[in-house]
Amino acid sequence: MQKKKILVTGGAGFIGSHLCERLLKEGNEVISLDNYFTGSKDNVIHLLDNPYFELIRHDVSNPFFIEIDEIYNLACPASPIHYQHDAIQTVKTSVMGAINMLGLAKRVNAKVLQASTSEVYGDPFVHPQVESYWGNVNPIGIRSCYDEGKRCAETLFMDYHRQNKVKIKIIRIFNTYGPNMNPNDGRVVSNFIVQALKNENITIFGDGTQTRSFQYVDDLVEGMVRMMATDDSFTGPVNIGNVHEFTMLELANQIIDIIGSKSKIVFNPLPSDDPKQRKPNINLAKEKLGWEPKVQLREGLVKTIQYFEKII
Repeated sequence: MQKKKILVTGGAGFIGSHLCERLLKEGNEVISLDNYFTGSKDNVIHLLDNPYFELIRHDVSNPFFIEIDEIYNLACPASPIHYQHDAIQTVKTSVMGAINMLGLAKRVNAKVLQASTSEVYGDPFVHPQVESYWGNVNPIGIRSCYDEGKRCAETLFMDYHRQNKVKIKIIRIFNTYGPNMNPNDGRVVSNFIVQALKNENITIFGDGTQTRSFQYVDDLVEGMVRMMATDDSFTGPVNIGNVHEFTMLELANQIIDIIGSKSKIVFNPLPSDDPKQRKPNINLAKEKLGWEPKVQLREGLVKTIQYFEKII
């Protein structure tokens, strides 16, 4: 098998670090590009002994030049706390990052995958969400820096493909959890685990009946690698997520149970534009990638909790 040179933007982030590890295991040369706004060197430090792995500090909203075969464009803060912290930079990362990576792919004839998000569906009227659904997004809301940034990135990818024949892939990632998550990122899985480990009250926003479907990070990485390997005529977008839906209350109770925590559950008001339910239709991923998630929630939570026990 020929060794490919692969660029992973956001390579020191939660998902990017797992992807770098997987691509190295498959015998590729991997370059991680990260500005460490939400990523951490700790996530990839164990890979530095590998002579085929390189770390470069760079912000994708600025152009970047390198000879490579494939690009996985993952760079962007992905939790509400982080992406709302500097909303303008979030949009720039999504939009300018897409333009810069597409420009690079066009110059060196590389294949490029865009990590888009289930957030493009907004607070959906269609359930479960299919790729053909255009979404229900508030373009001026507090979450729109992320939602609209990713929607614009998808637009750019399709336009570069149609106009310049760039080889593109688009995946829409649904809620994902696992080791290397940032403990302070405000995502529900990490929040609940940290609170439960400290025996603090677990805060649920709303009445706890809103649902999410959670996929373990290894399942997502498998989906990404399979998507990149598809025929050039297939661009996506493809939903990559778990179809098993859980309420916030079920998730909290499961985490309390695994940890044996003394935490109590308390309820706070629901923030604006927070979707009430979200779950992917993954028929396209099954058909085109032969992919579906394998890791059950409890099994994935146990591994994630073990990681958080080490770092807290």
